[in-house]
Amino acid sequence: MSTDDPIGPEATIAAAIDAAEEIRNPLEGLVEKTTTDPSAPFVPDVPEALAALKKGDRAAFEVLRAQLKKAGCRMTALDEAIAAESGETGGRGPTQADILIELTQSAELFHTPDSTGFADIDISGHRETWPIRAKGFRRWLARKYFEATQGAPSSEALQSALNVIEARAHFDAPERVVHIRVGGPGDKLYLDLCDEMWRAVEIDATGWRVIDNPPVRFRRAAGMKPLPIPVPGGSVEKLRPFLNLKSDADFVLVVAWALAVLRNRGPYPVLALSGEQGSAKSTFAAILKALLDPNTAPLRALPRDDRDLFIAANNGHVLAFDNVSGLPAWISDTLCRLATGGGFGTRQLWTDQDEVLFDGQRPIILNGIEDIVTRADLADRALLLTLEPIPKGRRRSEKDLWAAFEAEHPRILGALLDAVVEGLSRLPDTRLDELPRMADFALWATACETAIWDAGTFWKAYCGNLDEAVEDVIEGDPIAAAVRTVMATRTVWTGTASDLLGALGDAAGERIAKSKTWPDNPRALAGRLRRAATFLRKIGIEIGFEREGRARTRTINITATPSDTAAENAEAQPSASSAPSAPTPKSNPADGFTAPHLRTVAADADGSISFADGMADGSVRNGASTVRANPLKSATTDGADGADARMSAPSVAEQEPAGVPAGEEAIV
Repeated sequence: MSTDDPIGPEATIAAAIDAAEEIRNPLEGLVEKTTTDPSAPFVPDVPEALAALKKGDRAAFEVLRAQLKKAGCRMTALDEAIAAESGETGGRGPTQADILIELTQSAELFHTPDSTGFADIDISGHRETWPIRAKGFRRWLARKYFEATQGAPSSEALQSALNVIEARAHFDAPERVVHIRVGGPGDKLYLDLCDEMWRAVEIDATGWRVIDNPPVRFRRAAGMKPLPIPVPGGSVEKLRPFLNLKSDADFVLVVAWALAVLRNRGPYPVLALSGEQGSAKSTFAAILKALLDPNTAPLRALPRDDRDLFIAANNGHVLAFDNVSGLPAWISDTLCRLATGGGFGTRQLWTDQDEVLFDGQRPIILNGIEDIVTRADLADRALLLTLEPIPKGRRRSEKDLWAAFEAEHPRILGALLDAVVEGLSRLPDTRLDELPRMADFALWATACETAIWDAGTFWKAYCGNLDEAVEDVIEGDPIAAAVRTVMATRTVWTGTASDLLGALGDAAGERIAKSKTWPDNPRALAGRLRRAATFLRKIGIEIGFEREGRARTRTINITATPSDTAAENAEAQPSASSAPSAPTPKSNPADGFTAPHLRTVAADADGSISFADGMADGSVRNGASTVRANPLKSATTDGADGADARMSAPSVAEQEPAGVPAGEEAIV
């Protein structure tokens, strides 16, 4: 072929391939070359290639840069050369922070209503939710950086990146609610199992099931332990052997409290346990904590201030406080706020104006030797249980007890979830004839109970417990007890606070009147009366405050309802001769619960029966006695029509129901 012949297509392609083979990647072997020649990164085309790599694959660029630095390259000069090739005028800048920010592109950011930034991150195929400032997210981000660069970010770069990530979560991401252990919308509940796969139990009116990715977000606090996978077909009766309970009514209340814990909203009653040493109070509380919200530190000492208490509430669902010797006034009020809902704010550390806020409700367990709940407002929100000492022959080792509990735990939890399903189904149609202070709790327990017991079982137990709480609080409050003593022999008392303070001091006795707990001025007495007024009203004693005359002198009016005073009973009914003593209330064989024991009963000369403490009313006529064993108890507890248990005493004809033989006891 002559040189004048045209070049064919095949020859053109071959020449292009040969030329392409000769063009090598300037970065190929660059690290090895730099080891022997530190100027290798500065030869023509290398800075340009490094600038292109930095723009196209920042993580790969940082890996190569770190290798060149180890090989002995002058990094300041190289960074300037790369900046010149890319047109940058400010040098490298915060490259580590930029990488960290870029690495969070795979995370889904959001913020909570209080503006706390969160991130959903994918770990081993499951979703985890962490606060951006939490150690969990920081560890994940540091690991991602190491995977990309084989190095560790500086503290300054990590902090700068977190600031930007948190800002993006606040301004550029949606708002969501984050729960701890229990959460969900109104028609569904979700129970966080706290396992490694971040699974949860989904509960609705049709049943419950374990799911992998719940639609609600949960967070994990330090110390939270996993719950077992619940097993269907169990019974709540399997829980009874692990709790030192003295009656069926107490067991009903404990199960009702546990069902409230599994709900995503309160109010939650405070479970207060008392009893002498050896009654297994701490074990009782630890079992309930492990059943519903296990933690590496299940029982704690009562916090010394509001801040510590609300920090504990922010990091756990069930709060269990052990060996409580007494409740100061401030912590009693704080527990009331936690039980029924309340907020707390404190100054954020290292700031002058920012606050850390908490607003929520938490189930609480208290245990102590004494009757620790003595204030009426907390007692109205509490379930008070007294545990009896365990005989030596019935004691078990903790090892055997906990082994047996762990074996039954999945089935007990499954039985409670079955009751929650029933509650979600029946709650919209559940009604009570009268609502207590903890109305939502009572409605929820009533809606759930038919999955376990007959209808009305919870209400009987709850009313009995409230009645006992009234008496316990009045006995524990010297002012309330003195008011009851003063009104035992009269129906009306009117006077100033100073007059009443003197009258109550005489009724209480010199020792009590000189104690530190006794009010030392009329203003303090007025405050104590207002606090005790709720429970005094339940035993028929009303307290009113008025101002009279031009001087607007404040007077206190105390009245006792006729049904609660012996004098009124004597006026309303004729005297009876040879009246027998009032019989002691018997256990009710229909429900297995013991009727509350009557307090002080005194036989008057005319045969009528007066109740010195104003707690009950009764009379004796023609040899047949009619005793209202507990006028505070709702009529529904005895199968009546739900009328108000505090109604006036019935007429003589009504006091002798048909079919009740003379001398027998009638509960009305």
